[in-house]
Amino acid sequence: MLTAVPSRSVPDRLRHKTVAAAVAESLRQRILTGEFPAGTQLRQDALAEEFGISRIPIREALLQLEATGLIKIMPHRGAVVSGLSVEEVEDIFALRVRLEPELLALSAPRLNEQDLQGLRDLTEEYGAALEAGEILLWGELNRRFHLDLLRHAGRPRSLTIVASLLQDCDRPTRLQLSASGDVARADREHREILALCEAGQFDAAADHLRRHIEFAAQSLIAIYRRALTP
Repeated sequence: MLTAVPSRSVPDRLRHKTVAAAVAESLRQRILTGEFPAGTQLRQDALAEEFGISRIPIREALLQLEATGLIKIMPHRGAVVSGLSVEEVEDIFALRVRLEPELLALSAPRLNEQDLQGLRDLTEEYGAALEAGEILLWGELNRRFHLDLLRHAGRPRSLTIVASLLQDCDRPTRLQLSASGDVARADREHREILALCEAGQFDAAADHLRRHIEFAAQSLIAIYRRALTP
């Protein structure tokens, strides 16, 4: 009977994967906080020197980030932090405006007390993160709130699309909140949408969600256009 004998290289591969995951998380946070803005080139040799490791786990970390859409690995340029054009932002928010209110109208009547308590807890976390200026948490908590509102819509394909759109909105959402300084409005609107759901005013909640997304879109697109104006 043959017995498989692990190769001596296995521990090295595992170590590289562990180091790569840690590097990927560090770079992810720096991208999400804006330390590495869109268009920044991430050079493997410079990163290897900064982290004091070989280029192998750096390369693996960059591949992980590319899989999440945070960077693009381009010919002759290497790894570059991804960004969205004005047109892409408009398209993302147009899809959200079309999908999310409809899904909320389906999901809201099915939210039970446990769901509502979870949403209340999220609004408290979100409000505290906004007040404390914990920028890295803003996009994630916003995404969770929106998805948890829609979770019982019974439209899994649509929810998958919305989840992807919200992920794409992560950095732009934090940019909009940081640049506009209108964090209180975002917090208030989340609470108002939840209150309408709790009161059984489902159509009103869907309309309020639509206006919430539309305002964020208008604000963000204005910020993008100002940045492009010479």
